[in-house]
Amino acid sequence: MELKTQPFVKWAGGKRQLLEKLEARMPESYGKYYEPFIGGGALLLDVHPQKAVINDNNEQLLNAYRQIKENSEQVIQEVCILDEVPCDKERYYEQRDKYNKKIAANQLDAECAALMIWINKHCFNGLYRVNSKGAFNVPYNNKKTGLSIDIDNIRNIAEYLKKGDIEIRQGDFEEACADVKKGDFVYFDSPYVPISETANFTDYTKDGFSLDDHKRLAVLFKKLADAGAFIMLSNHNVPLVHELYSGYNIEEVDVRRAINSDASKRSGKEVIITNY
Repeated sequence: MELKTQPFVKWAGGKRQLLEKLEARMPESYGKYYEPFIGGGALLLDVHPQKAVINDNNEQLLNAYRQIKENSEQVIQEVCILDEVPCDKERYYEQRDKYNKKIAANQLDAECAALMIWINKHCFNGLYRVNSKGAFNVPYNNKKTGLSIDIDNIRNIAEYLKKGDIEIRQGDFEEACADVKKGDFVYFDSPYVPISETANFTDYTKDGFSLDDHKRLAVLFKKLADAGAFIMLSNHNVPLVHELYSGYNIEEVDVRRAINSDASKRSGKEVIITNY
């Protein structure tokens, strides 16, 4: 029986609603699967490539993937303990403070992963944002009760990560793609280019993702494409993206933006770009 898995965290720019469109545009066969901005991992956890490299520059997110792979039962136990007590405002900030102390002490363990997963369910809009010192600073979302994990899903993710040849890397997207070969498939789900010209280039790490980073990504896209790899990238449908990827296949797709408080702005367009 095929394992059913889905993201264990809510992540900015998550691709659950685009899965069907993304999968329809993937190559029929490929060598190794690369996802340098793994985030919630919706595509990876739906298609289950047997050989994959996943990467992100968010150390806490990568720790959660590693702990689920290596210590899934301990992560489950720790989250269940956290869920035993209703999460009021005081408890949320108490656990957030505990989490930040573990971050500061670089304690990358199952408890840290559990805190990250639990906080993701109780923080405003599932955002992951840190201050200049690397401390998580998203406020409480007033959700007092409810399960923070689907236990079967965590166990299935653990089984998939263990059974497959899945390498978990942490660092810059260029480094993550250093060994991409001809015939490999790379999916870039990078931080979004802002829709408006006044919006800032920001990301969920203290370093941000700048305009220069987007330009660097476009250069890497071309380099890998020229080397014979299959490349797919998704982003907002804005002029800069069309400019950066001119000459490649750019398809516009409709998306919902459920997080916008203005109902008239809850639909928009994104692009899926491929070199094949």
